[in-house]
Amino acid sequence: MDSEPSLETVGQALHALYNNPDVSGKEKASVWLGELQRSVYAWQIADQLLRLHQSMESCYFAAQTMRTKIQYAFHELPPTSHTSLRDSLLEHAGKINADTQPVIVTQLSLALADLALQMASWKDAAIDLIQKFGGNPHQLPFLLEVLTVLPEEVNSRSLRLGANRREEITKEFLKASPMMLQLLTAVIEDTSCDEKNQIKVFRCLGSWFSLNVIPEPDIVNSKLLMAPFHVMSNTACPNMLHESAADCIVSALYSCYNCQEQLQLSQKLYQGVVTLMEPYHMSVAMEDTDKSMNYCRVYTELAETFLEPMVTTPNQGLGDLSVLELLLTCVGHHLYEVGEISFNFWYRLSEELYQRSVQEITDVFKPYIQRLIVALCRHCQIEPDHEGIPDENDDFGEFRLRVSELIKDVVFIVGSSQCFTQMFENIKTQTESTSWEVIEASLFVMTAVAKNLLPDENEIVPQVVKAILSIPPTAHLSIRYTSVKLFGELSEWAEKHPEFLDAILQFLLAGLQEKSLSTAAANSLQCISTTCREQMVSHFQGLVQIVSALETFQLSNDAAIGLLKGTATILAQFPHDKIADGLRQLCTFQLLPLSKLIEEPMNNPKQGSLHDPTKWLDRLAAIFRYVNPKVTNGQAHPCKPVIQEQVWPVLSRACDKYQGDVRITERCCRCIRFAIRCLGKQSADLLTPLVSQMINLYQAHQHSCFLYLGSILVDEYGMEAACQPGLLHMLEAFCVPTFKLLEEHNGLRNHPDTVDDLFRLCLRFVQQSSIPYLQCGMVEPILRCAIAACSLDHKEANASVMKYLSDFLMCATKKEEKEDFALRQKVVKTLLNDHGQALVHALINACIFCLPTFMTTDFGEVIFELMKIDRPTFCRWLETTLKALPTSNSGGAVTATHKQLTDFHKAVTSAEHYKEVSQALRDFARLYR
Repeated sequence: MDSEPSLETVGQALHALYNNPDVSGKEKASVWLGELQRSVYAWQIADQLLRLHQSMESCYFAAQTMRTKIQYAFHELPPTSHTSLRDSLLEHAGKINADTQPVIVTQLSLALADLALQMASWKDAAIDLIQKFGGNPHQLPFLLEVLTVLPEEVNSRSLRLGANRREEITKEFLKASPMMLQLLTAVIEDTSCDEKNQIKVFRCLGSWFSLNVIPEPDIVNSKLLMAPFHVMSNTACPNMLHESAADCIVSALYSCYNCQEQLQLSQKLYQGVVTLMEPYHMSVAMEDTDKSMNYCRVYTELAETFLEPMVTTPNQGLGDLSVLELLLTCVGHHLYEVGEISFNFWYRLSEELYQRSVQEITDVFKPYIQRLIVALCRHCQIEPDHEGIPDENDDFGEFRLRVSELIKDVVFIVGSSQCFTQMFENIKTQTESTSWEVIEASLFVMTAVAKNLLPDENEIVPQVVKAILSIPPTAHLSIRYTSVKLFGELSEWAEKHPEFLDAILQFLLAGLQEKSLSTAAANSLQCISTTCREQMVSHFQGLVQIVSALETFQLSNDAAIGLLKGTATILAQFPHDKIADGLRQLCTFQLLPLSKLIEEPMNNPKQGSLHDPTKWLDRLAAIFRYVNPKVTNGQAHPCKPVIQEQVWPVLSRACDKYQGDVRITERCCRCIRFAIRCLGKQSADLLTPLVSQMINLYQAHQHSCFLYLGSILVDEYGMEAACQPGLLHMLEAFCVPTFKLLEEHNGLRNHPDTVDDLFRLCLRFVQQSSIPYLQCGMVEPILRCAIAACSLDHKEANASVMKYLSDFLMCATKKEEKEDFALRQKVVKTLLNDHGQALVHALINACIFCLPTFMTTDFGEVIFELMKIDRPTFCRWLETTLKALPTSNSGGAVTATHKQLTDFHKAVTSAEHYKEVSQALRDFARLYR
């Protein structure tokens, strides 16, 4: 936007956005207003619109614009204008009354809060606001809103306040806390306080608790602390108020994460929560599910807060295990959604017990976990009138999946065998009149723990297997479906009990014939085939017959691939002279339909259509991935003639035909990759034609899968001197179009897969052909590209860049290959003479300004390797980079003091392990975000 628009023009755009019936007119207005908000003129326009107060729409737009400008573009304002902006916002806030729309109040509150947090010269903003607006009842809703959002915005990523500013703000909040509590107490005790204001009080109190800025002595004896408990005890309490009271209590409990240090507050909260037991039962009796869920949230947070004392000192003080009784009561609620709220606690409990590994303490929790599993089993019962198999994609199916994961996590506390036995007892004690869903739910829980059973178990599992094998075909489909899945989970047990194998296979093959069971049966067959591959050799031809008729079974493609995986794994056990025939059979079933599709004129078939070749490519890939016969030196690979004569010509044609379709090309490359991996060095005859075709196709279509496939070739052949020139030629041919792509506007961000695969390829060269690679003409532009990509906020791509840089730098520090170490070191040092400073600058700035904290570990490794090459030079580079960093932000707050910069420099340069560097980076980055 080149010039400031008139208010009349802005008004017309807003009218078009909200009132124009023409959709295209609305869209044009929206785009134009978006451009206005991004422009520097938005500050003045928003202020003027708020003053004019022409309409709800214009005021909302103005308030929202002011908020987003302060949040994202505060740096546009010179510090001299901060005070006038604050005064203007306070003036607008002063005009708020009962008729002001809540959305405008919220946006103005956020604008003022974000300004207060960023404007370092505005000291004690919370106290100022309470003093300015606290005496006017009409201003109360706004004041409570702004006091609520102030703590919430402290950790906003977009504000990037920095650790020093956050510490300063926290001290100001602690100072303002008594005044804030006094205000909230006065509001809540006022007899005219309505539901809306009560909700605002609880939201505000919860917000301050969440930031942990309420000193314990100020709150522990306050009537305000018990107010949300009184609200939740009232069965007639409105639902929204009930929810806000629960939120407040949850925040208070969360603030007691170190409950021993806040003992009085922890005890008070515990006493308050215990009083909610009777109201919970009333909510159940009245079928008020929302309130039941609120109580469960409170109980769960209480349990999570007191988790440590519960596992260190069970049934002593704050470790009172009656908290678990509260949770189990909720798990016993007739609706699974209520008990599901507690799942995170049970996960955390199992993690704590597993880490501590003290059997005496684990045994204390055994009866609670037994009751939990029984309750979960009951919740997993399907509706009695359900027909067909369980739907795993609806809400209930997803709940059962989460139950399965939870049981797998906690079952070690009671023992898998005991749980399995307990569930089998459930089934055995059922009478003929017992509903099928009880049996199915027990089988479902058994399926969750079956993999954890000892393979040589000889008491219960044989009884279970016999019972399942005797299930009549007339049994409910869900029972047979879950039984089929259970056999798949018992594959390790079946390997040790081959006498049951034939009967299990017959059961699964029968399931394969039935549409509803076919996919589950195929998956279980895959598990059995993969685990029991030696025993399954005699069944190979039977599986080949199934594979030949895959299209007659109504299997999902994943299940079909799983069957091929199992069959290929068995084939690898065959004598070498038998493997080629078996492989030829398996491949022919895929190559014939694939060849037919290649002959068709259609080049860009629709995904999932009958003309889509990816189904056959995926199946071929599965075969090559799992046919891995052991080949000794000098021995001919049994798969070579099939791949070279039959498979490669078809795949090559597929690459040419579908070259414009990235989805199909990726599948072709994946298939070739597994074929190459299968043959290893014996795929050499394919190398020249494959590389030539890849180069030609990449010039036309920059599909990154060719770069990835190139890395596989370098991994296999990079150490072969005869292959190195051809592979380096491939690299150079790839780099020209790749650099052109990445140098476009936002090229790195728009093509993260290309970045990822390019540096995987370069990494393989460093690892397999270091000297030829370091001496090639591409190594310097690749290093420049890596430096530019340091700030790329894509997890996998950035990790590949860092791994490349780390291994590249190791060329100058690893001395194992002594004969070429001096040469490697010389090349790397020469490159760093020109680019070392830029690399350090890019690494530090990326960590501070561009990337999430968890990614700093990889950066620590690169910096540590860089230091190992020449520590004194690195110290100078780091010092230069740190001197260029801003020491204050746009709001005038100090980002990093001279001492903090010096301490960081010292922490990094004196580190003796990369983890110390990573930790220093993490701590330092917090100063700027």
